[in-house]
Amino acid sequence: MPDTPAAAAVLRVGARVLLLDRNDRILLIHARDPDRPEHHWWELPGGGCDPGEPPTQTARRELAEETGILVEHIGPHLWDRETRFHYRGREHHRRESVYLARITDSAPTLRPRHTANEKAGLIEHRWWTQPDLAACRDKLLPPNLPALFADILRGTLRRPVLLLA
Repeated sequence: MPDTPAAAAVLRVGARVLLLDRNDRILLIHARDPDRPEHHWWELPGGGCDPGEPPTQTARRELAEETGILVEHIGPHLWDRETRFHYRGREHHRRESVYLARITDSAPTLRPRHTANEKAGLIEHRWWTQPDLAACRDKLLPPNLPALFADILRGTLRRPVLLLA
């Protein structure tokens, strides 16, 4: 039987939050591919849009589900990122919008509600300063997150930016 090409990945649209606390630390999720535990990375909280859901609402919902942190206001649209990647034995295609949000109290107010897939891949979440993130040697998504974070703190990020990976 001849080899058949892998099924084309269906585009999934989503949203993420670049969340800053009162000390200008950024919140990142440390995750891994459960089928390849050596493949791990740090990323912004977020996920896929439900049908008809605006991206800003997705960003708020996903942040609450993944971290228990509620935000009243999602700030400016920072960038869009389109990626294709391999995860759990399948090809994936994502387009995500990233929004800025700020909080004064970083304590979760809700119990996180992780999906089974998130539970299988979640390692931890952590607050990062800009110097700590710049020194990070783990995989970051997007890879230029330290430079983007520095631009945000300086107020020099041109919005919205399109990142392709």
